[in-house]
Amino acid sequence: MERKFLETLEYPKVLAQLAQYTSFSASRELALHLDVTSDLAEAERRQRETSEARSLLGSNAEVSLGGVRDVRPLVERALRGLRLLPQELLDIQATLEAGRPLSRTLGRMGSQVPLLAGLAARIQPCTHLINEIKRCITPRGEVADAASPELAHVRAQLALARERLLERLERFITGADTAPCLQEPLITQRSGRYVIPVKAEYRNRIPGIVHDESASGATLFIEPLSAVALNNELREWQLREEREVARVLDRLTGLVAAEGEAIVSNVEILAQLDLIFARARYAQALRATQPRLVEFGPRVPLEGQDGVYHPGVHLRLLRARHPLLPADVVVPIDVQMALGSRGYFIIVITGPNTGGKTVALKTIGLLCLMAQAGLHIPAAEGSTLCVFDGIYADIGDEQSIEQSLSTFSSHMGNIVHILARATERSLVLLDELGAGTDPIEGSALARAVLSELLRRGITTVATTHHPELKIYAQTQPGVVNASVEFDAETLAPTYELTIGMPGRSNAFAIAERLGLPRHIVAAARQMVDPSLLQSDEFLREVQELRDRAERRLQEAEKAAQAARAEREELAAQLAALAQEKGEILEQARLQARQELEELRREIARARSELARARAADPAAAPLRQAVLQAEAVAEAIDRLTDEPHLPGAARQLRPGDLVRVPGLNARGVLTAVENGHAEVQAGGMRLRLLLSELEPLEEPVAEPAAAPAQRPGVAAARAQPELHLRGLRADEAEAQLLRYLDEAFLAGLRQVRIVHGKGSGVLRRLVRQELSHHPLVVAVRAAPAHEGGEGVTIAELAVS
Repeated sequence: MERKFLETLEYPKVLAQLAQYTSFSASRELALHLDVTSDLAEAERRQRETSEARSLLGSNAEVSLGGVRDVRPLVERALRGLRLLPQELLDIQATLEAGRPLSRTLGRMGSQVPLLAGLAARIQPCTHLINEIKRCITPRGEVADAASPELAHVRAQLALARERLLERLERFITGADTAPCLQEPLITQRSGRYVIPVKAEYRNRIPGIVHDESASGATLFIEPLSAVALNNELREWQLREEREVARVLDRLTGLVAAEGEAIVSNVEILAQLDLIFARARYAQALRATQPRLVEFGPRVPLEGQDGVYHPGVHLRLLRARHPLLPADVVVPIDVQMALGSRGYFIIVITGPNTGGKTVALKTIGLLCLMAQAGLHIPAAEGSTLCVFDGIYADIGDEQSIEQSLSTFSSHMGNIVHILARATERSLVLLDELGAGTDPIEGSALARAVLSELLRRGITTVATTHHPELKIYAQTQPGVVNASVEFDAETLAPTYELTIGMPGRSNAFAIAERLGLPRHIVAAARQMVDPSLLQSDEFLREVQELRDRAERRLQEAEKAAQAARAEREELAAQLAALAQEKGEILEQARLQARQELEELRREIARARSELARARAADPAAAPLRQAVLQAEAVAEAIDRLTDEPHLPGAARQLRPGDLVRVPGLNARGVLTAVENGHAEVQAGGMRLRLLLSELEPLEEPVAEPAAAPAQRPGVAAARAQPELHLRGLRADEAEAQLLRYLDEAFLAGLRQVRIVHGKGSGVLRRLVRQELSHHPLVVAVRAAPAHEGGEGVTIAELAVS
């Protein structure tokens, strides 16, 4: 991509905004020089990196890069043998340590963020260097005593020498003979030597070396002769300390040089990761989405155009916004190129000045650049783009009043350059095509340029004021009109882009509304070619018909939504009735079971009495007959209350039941039931259906091969991977959660989903607090956005 066209589309301004989200200078430089790739695979990889980073930011994972600095210049100095200072060594240590938590976080979540985890895996630990710097340099930036045995010895001797010297001077300033000669009873330093302040008039009373005097000359700072030897000894130990400190710093500098390649590599990887997270934060700030990037489709001959082919370009921007304009001010636009032999790949935008034509043009170009740079774009989900090998733009100041030959020459120079470089996989953006010269000649040149772009199959968006181009776009296959509208009532542009409709002239309407006498406006109308006025009137009628069709379409959509809502409400009512019926039958079955158990106890007592009676006893015959009849009744009740033999409509389905989905010819396990709806796990799919659409199964459903083995004695119903807590009170939810975790662990599950909903956040906080302290839970995170987001918490259980 040529720098000139990037600046025309204000791409550097986007990069300046992106750089504000970086954490240190190296990543800031990467952000300011983020290139635009023309390779589809590279662009898709960058988009996935940005999406992975956004998912991490949304899960509140620890992704901070605080403390990282660009220490590459320090490594270069170390490689040249220049000694590093303690604070510089601490900067290197902090940078190396800052990558550790991020590397651990990304490594732990590798299955969710494979691209980021792969980058983080390349970070080298440099453990020995970190430990040596920690051991030798204190957090205050001083060389520690433990840096070497020699330094510890020297500093011990230095402390003793200082102590002896200070004791000697202390006795001196408190002596009866010398105390009156002192300006103050204190010990100070001058030129690295310990001295005492003596009054100038007593200089001859204190034999010693004068090192300094006060500004007034009233005080002399004298080193007594009796302290000279001790001062010399102290200075000798200080010099030895300096030499040993230098040796320690040289050794650490050598270690930095030895690890130089790894340190530089780590800084570059951290800069790349920080840039990716900056792209994610920028996307959040823009409320941007990931575009779908695709290859160009097959070239297709255009219907009605001999030798002209549609390049197969995919360009579909939904609710697109200019990223440099305030989101609450800019009007979103929809832009789409139509594929096929009757499609189009050149759009001609007409409309009034200040109507938003240039903003629309820049929005298209800038969003394509952002997508190919790996940035999410401020547009709605479903936006689709091809990766262009070049994006060329000739955009001038459409508000300029003076249109001189030099301006026209500049535009023509740009167009000549663009025509020489553009291919059928390029995007060309031309603002005010044919402006700046005689209208007739300018219009002819504009049509000729568009015809050349059409012949070569180059995707183009152009703006113009020439009315002839409206007719050209209307009649040329492969070209389509578009317009930005103007409200004649408010005298203000709407900034809305309409594909398929050319812009209308508003000069007469505006002039009349501003108060120009009607007879002047009428005279002006008579001076205009009637065919042009008729075409404008025709466009007005077409616009009215289009608006009416849109209103009717909206009314139809509202009616369809109301019908869907009513259908869902009826389905919910039917499901509620079926559930109530099932509950009644279930209650009756349980009551029958209780009575059956009581009957069986009575039969057991009767059999005990028969066992005690003699077989030949005639009195036992009636009792024996009664027992046989009671057993027959018990067997009949047992058959009636045996749940698998109840009709499907009469049996209440519960989570854990085996079910069949007749509409899909699929089998699975019912995992959740709520408000007449059911959730079924069928193999690797999770289905959301109406409860009435399911049928109970008596035979078991084959378990997937990869399912975790359950421990003997654990019921399948207790091994479901999901728990629903929505609608429960906090105490109920807590009890169910704790019981469920025990069952899931015993069942051998390694990961479970807790569905608590979003709501006020009370259940979410309760669930995550319990999970974070539970001894069986090793990791907790929010589900990805497409699986429930903040309404679902995923817990990883310890391996039993």
